[in-house]
Amino acid sequence: MSGRLHLPSDGSAIDWSAVPAAPVAVVPEELTGAVIIPAHNEQAVIGRTLRSLAPLAALHQFDVVVVCNGTTDATPDIARSFDFVRVVELDEPSKTAALNAGDDVATHWPRLYLDADIELAPEAVRAVFEVLTYPGVLAARPVHVYDIAHASMPVRAYYRARGRVPVPGVRLWGAGGYAVNERGHGRFVRFPRVTADDSWLDGQFQNHEKRVVTTIPMRVRTPADVTGLMAVLTRQRRGYVELGIESAAGRRLRTLVASIRGPRSAVDAAWYVVLTMAARRRSARALRHRGDRDWERDASSRTMPDPGRPMTTDRPAHHRAERERESSERKGKPQASATR
Repeated sequence: MSGRLHLPSDGSAIDWSAVPAAPVAVVPEELTGAVIIPAHNEQAVIGRTLRSLAPLAALHQFDVVVVCNGTTDATPDIARSFDFVRVVELDEPSKTAALNAGDDVATHWPRLYLDADIELAPEAVRAVFEVLTYPGVLAARPVHVYDIAHASMPVRAYYRARGRVPVPGVRLWGAGGYAVNERGHGRFVRFPRVTADDSWLDGQFQNHEKRVVTTIPMRVRTPADVTGLMAVLTRQRRGYVELGIESAAGRRLRTLVASIRGPRSAVDAAWYVVLTMAARRRSARALRHRGDRDWERDASSRTMPDPGRPMTTDRPAHHRAERERESSERKGKPQASATR
């Protein structure tokens, strides 16, 4: 497939319009599995994500579960407007709690855990799930690309430079989604309370047990501005610190310097270094002064209206107040409700 379509390499920074249109995929009726999507206040993006998965809805043995974790906007209502989606609502704004709640209601394998702002073609889901039937393969994801079409100059420079730094081994983190089969899920059973769930899951498997599948790439929209990028990088750095992941900054810097071939690549490298160092300092301050459970995220890539659906307003104030009052009265394990 990659030869016919000339697909971009994994983790490259591109303008999405340069990706060739994918052929209409025939998803086999016998395909089984589940897509679990944690969604905290994602009304601006959840519709486009679910539309990209709509062709899977005709399959009788396929689950699409949206878990709204601590949501106060219209995300649950938008998700319910897709009749193939099961919606779960949690009071706790925890991504890993949402992943576990999705596991609790999903009934089929394999399972793909997808961020709410990521677009994924059904053909990519099929390809990944097929690979997860291979002997010895326990976890996989599709290739991904960073769409920098609407990003500012510093953000574009950062992602271009990042794309020139190779990552050793087979990595599942940093792409916005990953999948496991039932045997792979047995390695951990439940997701722990961590910030970097993708890095944690990646560490549960050896390289020979993981695959990055060459198929239609996942589309990861980058932040539009430096403020959004700093939020993403700060959260990523905190996640690495939590997990005790050793920094590879020195090796990456040497590789990046060696990749410079002209003025533009030099400017890209400079922005990469400046923004990375700034995020490290900001992360250290966050861990010292605000605790380790704040969830920084990029708002800039979520501000443009979903072209397939008008932007909806927040839920009415009395509805939010009622949910907050109920939440304050509950103690112990968060309660979940599931609907279709």
